[in-house]
Amino acid sequence: MLELVEKLNKKEDISGILVQLPLPGHINEENIINAIDPKKDVDAFHPVNVGKIMVGNYDFLPCTPAGVMELIKESGIEPEGKDCVVIGRSNIVGKPQAMLLLHKNATVTICHSKTKDLKEKVKAADIVIAAVGRPEMITGDMIKEGAVVIDVGINRLENKKLVGDVKFDEAEKKAAAITPVPGGVGPMTIAMLMKNTVKAAIINKTK
Repeated sequence: MLELVEKLNKKEDISGILVQLPLPGHINEENIINAIDPKKDVDAFHPVNVGKIMVGNYDFLPCTPAGVMELIKESGIEPEGKDCVVIGRSNIVGKPQAMLLLHKNATVTICHSKTKDLKEKVKAADIVIAAVGRPEMITGDMIKEGAVVIDVGINRLENKKLVGDVKFDEAEKKAAAITPVPGGVGPMTIAMLMKNTVKAAIINKTK
């Protein structure tokens, strides 16, 4: 696999490389991600791109957090000065999501499995972003009246129904704006991947 990545790195007609995670257990994900040319890393998982996001001077953004920010922008919601709670601390969503909100001058709290008084922290939030991977974990009584709720989770129940991390029917009654699952953040993730790929094509054509 490393040989394939290196071959793709060198091919001038390949603009972007995406590795679908998780990989099989016998393959070291970190080694594969680190082998991708940062200028072709359309997932923005390479440490170089992660570092650029941290300082705010980036070429690419991880697709799901970027999609969330686009939803916020297009909905006319201004994160500046708002209290934002991100539930989940993954490298793919939670951490970069918090950083992008910070870049927009929001006050950000990251919650996770060890967080105490989760309900109180979520209830104080103007913007709630749920990305924890537990079906309908965030219930209506955890949402502040008028909050913005963005549900990143995609979970399949035993009856095959797809649900998010938020109990939609309950949260919808409180929220000023809320994303559904499916059909909310998911399509935005794909759109942001396309945006990154176009940008990678421009970058690699001029390097």
